[in-house]
Amino acid sequence: MKAFRYRVYPTKKQESLLNQTLTTCRYLYNDALGSRIDAYKGGHSLSYVEQANLLSGQHNEWQEQVHSQVLQDALKRLDKSYKNFFRRVKENKSKAGFPRFKPEQRYNSFSYPQSGFRLTNDGKRIQLSKIGDIKLKYSRPVEGKIKTCSVVRDVDQWFVVLTCETEIIPFKNGKPTVGIDVGLTSLAVLSDGTVIDNPRTLKQSEQRLTLEQQRLSSKVKGSNNRNKQRTKVAKVHRRIRRQRTDFLHKLSTNLVKNYGVIVFEDLNIRGMLRNHCLAKHISDASWNQLITLTQNKAESAGSEVRLVNPRNTSQECSNCGRIVKKKLSERVHNCPYCGVVLDRDLNASLNICMAGSARHQACGDSISTLLGQPTEQIVSSKQESPIAPSDGATDSATSQPSW
Repeated sequence: MKAFRYRVYPTKKQESLLNQTLTTCRYLYNDALGSRIDAYKGGHSLSYVEQANLLSGQHNEWQEQVHSQVLQDALKRLDKSYKNFFRRVKENKSKAGFPRFKPEQRYNSFSYPQSGFRLTNDGKRIQLSKIGDIKLKYSRPVEGKIKTCSVVRDVDQWFVVLTCETEIIPFKNGKPTVGIDVGLTSLAVLSDGTVIDNPRTLKQSEQRLTLEQQRLSSKVKGSNNRNKQRTKVAKVHRRIRRQRTDFLHKLSTNLVKNYGVIVFEDLNIRGMLRNHCLAKHISDASWNQLITLTQNKAESAGSEVRLVNPRNTSQECSNCGRIVKKKLSERVHNCPYCGVVLDRDLNASLNICMAGSARHQACGDSISTLLGQPTEQIVSSKQESPIAPSDGATDSATSQPSW
């Protein structure tokens, strides 16, 4: 399954219908959640089928203005939330996360799961049932058979996401294997010596975000000025998110193009976020998003992503395999047993590469090449990356550095 996201430009009347559809789905979701809670207190439970059957017997003026499958999908979302809640309870998670009632700001999408939508032949418009033909920016052609259509509101902009069923490309052997050590000083260090700088997108806009949040806190709750200021804060967050996502999309795309087997550490990122000194920087780096994007794109690029145990990847010597203990502040790996001197992150990426390779010889060329360099060059080891910009992301969400 592959998703294609397009910007749409509804008229004022169409935007009003889109917002009305969101409101109707949200009310239905909240009513269905309340019914489930009341049924549980009464000693029984409600399933999706029972609630869907009740939906067909209702005659609501607002619901009649929304496609029937869109309403059914809202009930399916609630059913999925319940199933995830019970799954987390069985797994003894500390926070199972019972489904919550959705306020207006937390319900921003609805879906046509099977029918009720059609993309025009020229790709300039998309027809949505009960809403009309909406102008669409067809930035790239759709691949495969369209299965579902989701309409998403992003602050003051609208998008459609078309989920398509495509063929799986088999693994293409022949491209080199690479190990990647993610970090904060550098976003990633590759086992071939490439260093990808951390763009630090949050830091670039942090001053502006702080100013807008201070202005928001001074507004009277419930006032129109507060609502306007809340939108300004949301736009700053959106800009940061888009800059980060754009950078990671380009990086992951070039990774799957240049390498056949890509090896990451299977990090416990949720546990690492408990470190309050580094939580903000770890979230800004978005390691998990980078790994997820690379995994998804590898399936359609004939590449493979592997996750390995992160134990001792920074402490073990990539040349002799002996453990060399060092603190986090020590950025150079200096092995007293074989005399190898490497950048700490580069040494870790070589260990990751070997751990994820079917044969250790897959990373042998990188090791022999690096060990043949002078010590000063190995320690610095920063090369101009062919897959990432040397100066990181720019301030503008639309103007990104060339690759």
